Amino acid sequence: MTAKDTFAISDGARAALSEWLDHIRALDGASTNTVTAYQTDLTAYLAFMAGHLGGSAGRGGLARVTLSDMRAWMAHERGRGVGARSLARSLSAVKSFYRWLSERDDFDATAVLSTRSPKFTKKLPRPLAPDAAMAVIETVGMQSQHGWVGARDIAVATLLYGCGLRISEALGLTCADAPLADALRIKGKGGKERVVPVLPAARDAVETYRRLCPHPETPDAPLFRGVRGGALGPRIVQKAMEQVRLQLGLPATATPHAMRHSFATHLLAAGGDLRAIQELLGHASLSTTQAYTTVDTSRLLEVYNAAHPRA
Repeated sequence: MTAKDTFAISDGARAALSEWLDHIRALDGASTNTVTAYQTDLTAYLAFMAGHLGGSAGRGGLARVTLSDMRAWMAHERGRGVGARSLARSLSAVKSFYRWLSERDDFDATAVLSTRSPKFTKKLPRPLAPDAAMAVIETVGMQSQHGWVGARDIAVATLLYGCGLRISEALGLTCADAPLADALRIKGKGGKERVVPVLPAARDAVETYRRLCPHPETPDAPLFRGVRGGALGPRIVQKAMEQVRLQLGLPATATPHAMRHSFATHLLAAGGDLRAIQELLGHASLSTTQAYTTVDTSRLLEVYNAAHPRA
């Protein structure tokens, strides 16, 4: 496929993609990041098919895609360095698009839907030990010359570990959310809302940061600010965590997101219920929560036996 072919997506295929993206935004509540990823994956797929099928990849051409065509696309993707995990994600997006398109245009999409996803080893999250998580919170505040910045980083780390927030959720808080109440209403992936209890330690850390922060507060301003007063970006938090890792001798898996993993794992180890932890994390599937909670099999069986109606 030539560079010219990559721009040969037909008007009909582009329109179909646009309609589908509107559909998942409106009905499925997909997040902006998810929609962007789908658009990127499908645009690349449609561009390949336009070249592969000789410019006949309009809506009618897409309906005639065979298993051999799908294998050619996957081979092309692997040939340009796309990893198995990324290709599996792209294939999932293509299948979702075809489910919708086949219903709209009334054709059999079996060839696409039966395409096997590439195998890859699923990386399990690696939580920190409880003492390591506490050491991170205690140490992260020492990475800056500005006292208020150190207090800010402690507050963010405490929210990640103490409330199980995603980094985007913590940085999405505004001044209207402060002072933190006993519980936070968080809008997570796909616009799904959940209520998360706030520990006194998290509330106190945020208040300490607010007292020291030199930037004025307005209700719609971000709660966590960068040095110049703008919204704090995730990369700044990640860099602070990298410095902490070096200082404490922690592995590269000790990331801001690992603090969220640790929240879930430590709750389960202390006797927390999987369903309750699922709600706190905002996971749509219990299997996702289980992947976050890397505990031994005996503990999972214990939870199962306590919760299952036939136990």
